[in-house]
Amino acid sequence: MLREALLAASASTRIRDVITTLPVSRDVVARFVAGDSADEALAAVGQLADAGLLATIDYLGEHTTDREQAAAVADEYIALLGRLGRDGLATAAEVSVKPTAVGLGLAEHGEKTALENIVRIAVAARNAGTTVTLDMEDHFWVDATLRLVSELRADFPDLGCVLQAYLRRTAADCRALAAAGSRVRLCKGAYEGAGDVALPTRHDVDLSYARCVRILMRGAGYPMLATHDPRLIELGGVAAATAGRDSSQFEYQMLYGLRPAEQRRLAAAGARVRVYVPYGSDWYGYLVRRLAERPANLAFFLRALSSRH
Repeated sequence: MLREALLAASASTRIRDVITTLPVSRDVVARFVAGDSADEALAAVGQLADAGLLATIDYLGEHTTDREQAAAVADEYIALLGRLGRDGLATAAEVSVKPTAVGLGLAEHGEKTALENIVRIAVAARNAGTTVTLDMEDHFWVDATLRLVSELRADFPDLGCVLQAYLRRTAADCRALAAAGSRVRLCKGAYEGAGDVALPTRHDVDLSYARCVRILMRGAGYPMLATHDPRLIELGGVAAATAGRDSSQFEYQMLYGLRPAEQRRLAAAGARVRVYVPYGSDWYGYLVRRLAERPANLAFFLRALSSRH
């Protein structure tokens, strides 16, 4: 019930207004968000690179309401990618893009607008020497996002996409996407879904995640295992070894600010580890979904708030 309450809060304008105006909130958010600006995000990427960690950068925001706003988000990514190339960080970082941030949810021509903006971002990524992963949002957008992935991969075969283990359909999607050249980030998922589309319990989601890991490891693509769960991290390593993969043929992914010691431990052991680095002022929805994913995150947040009053 706590998870459901937090996911509802992530969509609440009233709660958003309260939390984002608390004077202590920004200090707490700094643990999970690299900062408001591209400068701060790039500084975080540089620090991660020095520690042997890769990064994927997310400019926070979703559900844009007009074409100009969607284009502005794409422009931000294009400028960021230019800087990654100039600063010599393109080999250490890619970018993650939410399709609704670049227009997918627009009432008119949303899919066309998103496609056009993602093409612009993907071209900039190619020019910089890196690539793009399309984030997956709530279940309503899965089919549209996968259509974008299918169309874009004709010109950008290294485009990555995300699948979420909490959805009943995801094992089938993994089978469809586990092809040569495919890059798939598998996560548990941080959105709500009705019983006909979503699995009912955390245990069911864990079993789904394990099943999907095995499918991806047996396929011809490049699995990206996004989890902080020690059991699933270990399972990923076993599944890779069973499939005959070495450490260069898959990677682990974790969120900025979560289990940094484990990120470094895995990297020191020879694993490829990529950290999801969000930045921007529109952090509320992202943060609350992170709290919903893991109760320990909520405990940290509440302790930090109480300690600063």
